[in-house]
Amino acid sequence: MRAMRNATLASFLLLCCGSLQAQFSLPSLFADGMVLQADSAVTFWGTDAPGASVSVAGSWGPGTRATADASGAWRAVLQTPVKEGPWTLRIKGSEERVINDVLCGEVWLCGGQSNMEWTLGPGVGQGTLNFAAEVAAAKHPRIRLFDVPNTTAARPQTTCGGHWEKGDGPQVSKWSAVAWYFAKEVQAATNKPVGLIVSTWGGTPAESWTTGATLRRHGGFDASLDAMEHGAADAEYGPDTPSSLWNAMLAPLQPYAIRGAIFYQGESNRERWEQYRSLFPAMIADWRAGFGGSEFPFLFVQIAPFKYKDDRGEAARLREAQLFTAERIANTGMAVTMDIGNPDDIHPSNKQDVGRRLAAAAMVQAYGKKLPWRGPRLLSSAREGKEFVLRMDDGGSALCARDGLPLTCFEVAGADKVFHAATARIDGANVRVRAAAVPEPVAVRYAFGAADQPNFLNKAGFPASSFRSDDWPLQ
Repeated sequence: MRAMRNATLASFLLLCCGSLQAQFSLPSLFADGMVLQADSAVTFWGTDAPGASVSVAGSWGPGTRATADASGAWRAVLQTPVKEGPWTLRIKGSEERVINDVLCGEVWLCGGQSNMEWTLGPGVGQGTLNFAAEVAAAKHPRIRLFDVPNTTAARPQTTCGGHWEKGDGPQVSKWSAVAWYFAKEVQAATNKPVGLIVSTWGGTPAESWTTGATLRRHGGFDASLDAMEHGAADAEYGPDTPSSLWNAMLAPLQPYAIRGAIFYQGESNRERWEQYRSLFPAMIADWRAGFGGSEFPFLFVQIAPFKYKDDRGEAARLREAQLFTAERIANTGMAVTMDIGNPDDIHPSNKQDVGRRLAAAAMVQAYGKKLPWRGPRLLSSAREGKEFVLRMDDGGSALCARDGLPLTCFEVAGADKVFHAATARIDGANVRVRAAAVPEPVAVRYAFGAADQPNFLNKAGFPASSFRSDDWPLQ
């Protein structure tokens, strides 16, 4: 009798466990109005009862099948069409979900801190240039956005909230302004639907958006990771905790198929600029590994001029770390904002040009267009008498000054390493720099003040990043 009772109890527990595992579910990304990456092998995933057979089919053609594993997880890969639709998607396991108004187009992941989070407006402290007219004219139902709710987690999650919205009404006032202007440019150039997946949180550092495993290998974050992973009572589960946003706001989105990513962040790592030189590329590698494993285009914004309190050169060094990444990591692109910042506001209102510059990079990096998309960069420097001669890569368009006046924000130093304001002039593909106070210059810097707003760009309208010829430490 006891053996029978035990067997009955075991069967009951097995039934209960099975019923808990048997819940059919899909990520919130898979919902009405979604945008799928066109002409691609797209991964679908979810949960069902262990061993359940799941079919995925779009109204465009043949479907595919998958079997849930022992934990109930399943994945299926389906080829999407070139044509945009709208399509219907059917996913059937122990339950059936019909997803309507599905478009196939260009999907971009949009991440970062407050300057990417910043909405078109209005709102408390929010709003961008001409936002009222922009919202009133928002008639772009083929641009759609999925906004990931702000949340943190100690370990990678499989679900998140959020829903898809269309860009054809007052709701766009709450959309990321940079993402919106970027999408408008991409759609105008490709004539395809654009899907934006926005995962942002103001004031957050790069390590929050990076995996714990990568941060362990990188070094410098073990104490915070240990406290979070072991649930220490005094551990903060806030958004600046290493890997907490990767776990909660990126992991649940993977491996959704995307064309590429745009990113605006860096202010919160300013004082740790040296660490950022290796941390930022490591974060990019994580994003690429999580969303398909390819070197998809990763396009980012260099931080804008701002009067940081007690800045000793950290802002310029952070910009330099971003430039370092743009020059050394394959298939990246950087939008420079030296000319469109606001030294008195860390959130400049001109997000139109930010979106346009990211889109110009996307045209080249993602869509194979041949056009100028970035500003001048320093190739080499050499002293000629009392002058420093800078050989420049012009970015595909002739060097110029924005206002036709002499170039600004150049400095030179002698052997004493004391920098003095200098005059600079364009000489073909070169820039010649000199300062009367430095008859024997050994180093030159450009726009190395935290709030500098220089005027050096090319005729295509793309400004130069701050740069320097020396490798001296902070004074």
